[in-house]
Amino acid sequence: MPDAKAAGGERVPCLIHQEGPLAGTRYELAIPITRIGRAAENDVVIAGVDGLVVSGRHAEIRKEGGQWRIYDLESTNGTFVNGERITEAAIEEPSTIQLGKGGPELRFTASGPAVTAGDPGRTIVAIPDPGAPDGGLATAHERLLRQAVARARHAREAGILNQTGLIMREALALALDRSSRKFKWTIAGLVALLVVVSSYAGFRIYRLQQSKASIDSRIAALEQKLAASAQNPEQEAQLASELDQYQKEGLALRQDVFYRFGVREREDFLAREIQTLLAEFGAEVYIVPPEFRDAVQSYLKQYQGPDRPNMARALGEARPEIERIRGVFSESHLPPDFAYMVLVESALEPGQKSSAGCTGLWQFAPATARALGLRVFDHVDERLNAVKSTVAACKYIRNLILDFGAGSSVMLALAAYNLGPSKVKQAIQRVTDPIKQRNFWYLYRVGALPAETREYVPKVIAAMIIGRHPPRYGF
Repeated sequence: MPDAKAAGGERVPCLIHQEGPLAGTRYELAIPITRIGRAAENDVVIAGVDGLVVSGRHAEIRKEGGQWRIYDLESTNGTFVNGERITEAAIEEPSTIQLGKGGPELRFTASGPAVTAGDPGRTIVAIPDPGAPDGGLATAHERLLRQAVARARHAREAGILNQTGLIMREALALALDRSSRKFKWTIAGLVALLVVVSSYAGFRIYRLQQSKASIDSRIAALEQKLAASAQNPEQEAQLASELDQYQKEGLALRQDVFYRFGVREREDFLAREIQTLLAEFGAEVYIVPPEFRDAVQSYLKQYQGPDRPNMARALGEARPEIERIRGVFSESHLPPDFAYMVLVESALEPGQKSSAGCTGLWQFAPATARALGLRVFDHVDERLNAVKSTVAACKYIRNLILDFGAGSSVMLALAAYNLGPSKVKQAIQRVTDPIKQRNFWYLYRVGALPAETREYVPKVIAAMIIGRHPPRYGF
């Protein structure tokens, strides 16, 4: 709650909405903590179209000593400060905070004018901003109408059925309360437009759901036939070709803007997370094989059960080490989530040593470590150095990706980290088509990959998913 000085007009720190229908809206910061998110209990509530990529509890800003700091609350789409994704960071004027990639942008200013709202428990107000397009001079009626039209346009472009209904109710209620008679005709037209948009969005989403159901059922049937093909190369090739065609149709369907908001959000959480990871790795596929998803699910349960102590320690007291490793991967221009491979390799126990002589966080054999520039002698073993061994692991993974190629072959590179590139190449030689030899999902479906590899990759994916969402899995 603002103090008396703030209420009297003293300049106080605040956030300013930068663009879209809420441009110029100011949010006064509370001391010591200001919570930001889509849920109503936050101090700064980001709702409507702007809240689509914002989590219920997205981030919080704290006053610590003489410094303002922002903390991401494990949001789904991340928090960015001046374009960089953060878990926590100091902010100072004029930092720009973005809630989710492509989400709303807020500018932090340490000296905004204090304006209080009618609700004594919240200091969220919209006032004219001199930097806004109208220079802060537009009448309340004009600003209201501009906001409603802009939000309607956003909804029309995105095709968000639920949000357009919300905009319609808000615009109508505010306008009837604050507008003169000449604006009521305009608002009535706007309401009619929103009804049309809502109807069209509903129809498009219904058709997309039907198309998805048809593609999914055909892919499921082909998956069953592939599993029963008894390693008949000719039959496998024909079935895989049909499967690829439906996968392409599914991916094309996913590009429709209505799919994201009306269909994708209804998909199973685990399926969405696997797809999100694969897309970030450049290995996107419409549907992964059912046995792969089942394997990921199995390892999720294993990490929550027998392997829980190792995972709890890695995501608890050893979390700073994980974050340092993520930083090294990011600096090496590799997906930071590759860092969670270390949980599968050593569970962050550098002293572990395998029967083959592999040791350290990344379980390097002596010869491999030396080839990557690490010193391994009787009196010194840099495999035990967390930073140096992680830099070597990044180098090794980059070499494997260059060797096996991009796309789904990135998954082969992960497999080769565990089994070795020579053994992976030897195992896939039975596939005569050189293109299919680099297609991880084809190799997975026809059983061309060794059993150890078929288990290692889902295990890594499971570790990444828990690493991204610890609270969801009890950590």
